[in-house]
Formats: sequence, structure tokens, C-alpha cells
Amino acid sequence: MMSKAELARKTGLSVQTIDRVEKGHFCRLDTKRKILLALGLDLDDREGVFFDV
Repeated sequence: MMSKAELARKTGLSVQTIDRVEKGHFCRLDTKRKILLALGLDLDDREGVFFDV
């Protein structure tokens, strides 16, 4: 597990953005890519992480 602050730091995104994404709000593809890579996942894993794909 990773805190929102850690994920924000690894992605270069704000904690507010991470919070919005966790709540299911719309986010850009670049934001999704940054989150996936920070979590050590491949871009092909996006369907298991983001359900709006």
C-alpha cells in the first residue's frame, strides 16, 4: 500500500488529483499513465485499475 502523498510525489500530481481519481472522477490519460507507472504496473493493466476505460 502507498499513501496518497507518496503516490502524488512519485507521479508529480497533487494529492487532490489522486483523491479525485480514487473517487472515480474523470482524469486525463496522461494522469492514468503516471499513476500506473508509479504503481509499477504496465499500461495494459489500466482496465483493472480504472473502470472507466
